[in-house]
Amino acid sequence: MGHMTTESKAARPALPASPPLTERQEARRRRILHTSAELAGRGGFDAVQMREVAESSGVALGTLYRYFPSKIHLLVATMQDQLQRMHATLRKRPPSEEDPGARVAQTLMRAFRALQREPHLADAMVRALTFADRSVSPEVDTVSRLTTAIILDAMGLDGPPTPEQLSAVRVIEHTWHSALITWLSGRASIAQVKIDIETVCRLIDLTAPGTKRGR
Repeated sequence: MGHMTTESKAARPALPASPPLTERQEARRRRILHTSAELAGRGGFDAVQMREVAESSGVALGTLYRYFPSKIHLLVATMQDQLQRMHATLRKRPPSEEDPGARVAQTLMRAFRALQREPHLADAMVRALTFADRSVSPEVDTVSRLTTAIILDAMGLDGPPTPEQLSAVRVIEHTWHSALITWLSGRASIAQVKIDIETVCRLIDLTAPGTKRGR
């Protein structure tokens, strides 16, 4: 989830703001994302075919491509949607650990276990992130911002994060993304993922003097 290889926003020309979706368009977009997640959940990356997504969502194929120009766009947007849901769930039940690093590790392992329950969907979304080129940069940026928000929420800061804290968060995101890939490819056990996540999250305790102890 911490796919951070996109260009900086300063280096990219500003895009015109998209007009907000109407209620009907938003409902259509939600149907498309729900269908994408269902198909990926059943058969992974290869099971998500744009024609089938359009048919199952009750939209024309041309309409689907106006919302999502490619399957990669669609699956990265699906990950964005899943992360938003996960973030809302995590906020309702914040981590119980005392130290900030342990709180982040607990939160990320809860998120990991949610993905573990849907391994085909997780594989499809992570593959899409890995294949994403510059045309998908805004969507990838949003996924990264959501991951950052989940980590910062778990840290429980008194004020804005310092540059050192943000650097630690980026390293944690890189580790998280890599851990997902190695687990999905069968090269790492869940126990190994947990050890790696807990190890990297200790960086937070080294860089977070302004963090609240507990809640």
